[in-house]
Amino acid sequence: MKVLAVGGGAREHAIVSGLARSGADIFVAMKNRNPGIARIAKDTFYVDEMDVAKVVEYAKEKSVELAVVGPEAPLEVGLADGLESAGIPTASPCKDAARIETSKIFMRNLMREHGLKGSVRFVEAHTIDEVESGLDELGNEVVVKPTGLTGGKGVKVFGEHMMTKEDILRYSEEIISNRIGGSKIVLEEKLVGEEFTLQAFCDGTRILPMPAVQDHKRAYEGDKGPNTGGMGSYSQSDGLLPFLTRGDYDQAVSIIEQTVGALKKEGAPYKGTLYGQFMLTKDGPKVIEFNARFGDPEAMNVLTLLRGDFVKICQGMADGNLANGLNQFHRKASVCKYVVPAGYGSKPLAGEEIKVDEKGISDEGAVLYYSSVNEKDGKVYTTTSRSVGIVGVSDEIYEAERIAENAIKHVSGNVFVRHDIGKRTMLEAKVVRMNDIRGCSK
Repeated sequence: MKVLAVGGGAREHAIVSGLARSGADIFVAMKNRNPGIARIAKDTFYVDEMDVAKVVEYAKEKSVELAVVGPEAPLEVGLADGLESAGIPTASPCKDAARIETSKIFMRNLMREHGLKGSVRFVEAHTIDEVESGLDELGNEVVVKPTGLTGGKGVKVFGEHMMTKEDILRYSEEIISNRIGGSKIVLEEKLVGEEFTLQAFCDGTRILPMPAVQDHKRAYEGDKGPNTGGMGSYSQSDGLLPFLTRGDYDQAVSIIEQTVGALKKEGAPYKGTLYGQFMLTKDGPKVIEFNARFGDPEAMNVLTLLRGDFVKICQGMADGNLANGLNQFHRKASVCKYVVPAGYGSKPLAGEEIKVDEKGISDEGAVLYYSSVNEKDGKVYTTTSRSVGIVGVSDEIYEAERIAENAIKHVSGNVFVRHDIGKRTMLEAKVVRMNDIRGCSK
């Protein structure tokens, strides 16, 4: 089958690798020169991924039979709609359904209007006066979010990024004045607990859930520093997490099912991978956000472990006919660590050469995914985003972490890594913290 994949990051490298394992001929549209993707692809078209007309024309020229869109920005401008209109089934959501990510206020209102579990208290604000009114209603213990897309970097939390009411108003003014994420704001009650990600394949009606993953947004060890697109992530061999019970997981699955049902009732059936970001609280899972695609880095965890035929899964999502049993995963743990350019999270250094010893990484037993880099004349250069994702897989998290950590040594340059992801001390502290929040001592 001829399959179009859109995007040039590590998430898309994982998607392309999964499609290739299922025997697809892959045609790629991406803006950067990702060497890992280019090596797998039958043909590569370097283009602005948001140029719907050019991407659709390329897909038609190559007679592709199925498409998968990796990043969220092309979905916001209707790339999936354009591909579908050209007769190309697409395993990614249409523009209306993608609003579950591209408009945080749409997502919150959808959950409230349909009475979905996992909802939180929130206020929409367009002006500083409305922000002040919202704080009168919710108190200062809030999260401030631009309503639109910000690449995972626009959220600020009281007590972490903002310490006073004046800090909240200052950041809100920055969003409004600079039109960050569309200039509108959602104030949400601050949740206390542990974050986790649950992704699901969706065909508009039914879902097939994947293993839970925990991402780490903060740039520095100990969950400190600015928010990033994600510094790394891990998963557990049973599909849960050290602090996550089967009951918690099932509740999160139910919330995703309800959300897909609500979108269908709204006339925007969701077809594609749906990413639920949850906070596990003392009252169970609450929704932080939804993303209209695979997570990055979480895609690397789950797609590395996928046993099912990924092409059939994508066909089923696009055709509205997912078959049972396709969501089969190896019962292994995984740890992903990102190698990023120096300064990432504040002032990343672009155009720096990095050296990647692919054989050394493979010999360590790890899997390599190139991210937002450019290859030129056989050399690899950084952009302002993340550079290389490395995944260790084993029976236990700590062994998977060791594999990933050893493999990272085979990447050199002006880069840094958050080393504590998947470490025993960090995970044990998360379990203790969650038990304290639940009020139990197990």
